[in-house]
Amino acid sequence: MASQPSTARPAFTERDARTAELFEELAAARTESQHDRAIEQLVLLYLDLCTTMAHRYDGRGIEHDDLVQVARLALVKAIRRYQPGHAPSFAAYAVPTISGELKRWFRDRGWVVRPPRRLQELRASVQAARASLAQELGTEPSDAELADAVGATVEQVREVSAASTGFRPLSLDCNPADDERPGLAAFLACRDADLESADDRVCLSEALSDLDAEEREMLLMRFVDGMTQREIGEVSGVSQMQVSRRLRRITTRLHQQLVERTDVHDVGEPVDESARFSTAS
Repeated sequence: MASQPSTARPAFTERDARTAELFEELAAARTESQHDRAIEQLVLLYLDLCTTMAHRYDGRGIEHDDLVQVARLALVKAIRRYQPGHAPSFAAYAVPTISGELKRWFRDRGWVVRPPRRLQELRASVQAARASLAQELGTEPSDAELADAVGATVEQVREVSAASTGFRPLSLDCNPADDERPGLAAFLACRDADLESADDRVCLSEALSDLDAEEREMLLMRFVDGMTQREIGEVSGVSQMQVSRRLRRITTRLHQQLVERTDVHDVGEPVDESARFSTAS
């Protein structure tokens, strides 16, 4: 069986040699096109490094393609800053630069709900301790064990766990496991009767302010205290029939005022106060 030509990436020594040549070309570039060509060749030479480093941060709430893009931008930054001879190799210089940019991206852009800086830093320590203790104990460490390992309290470790959901919090519109059930918002929100009737109460308060003290007192006894018309008549010194007529006249007037106010506001015109008082008289 004939051997296939190797398409594997060049050995590290070969890449280091090619890198050195490209940085020499970059230093000797006299035109913008020569400068850009050398940078482009260096970027292509280390694209696999960006992908590998981005892969280390997968599964933490940020899309893989976004991580690769951040790593590639960091690679360009490393190329522009690198000075040959100031590090064992360009790769040795680029790795911490790319890693730092990825961590900075998580810190500044990765959170949908961003926790305080102290929780972000403690979260990194807790994650490292969790992985180490899981291997050492052969089981998932408890909050107390994690707290002891990082020198924090159990409450702080639990606070970190709660803050970790800030990378990708649940949407209020998401459905539970049962697709026939409503979204999460249905279990958090509820109808507020007081809020729904707020507009009505404001309008009614304005209408009631047009009544005199005796009329307001009669409405209070009937609709707040729950007194019968006969009881109101005994307190006011009038007959039950007179109480009935007064209540009917008051409620009719209030209804007219509320309807007028609603109609006027619906067409966006100012309330005609003189007409309102004329109707009420």
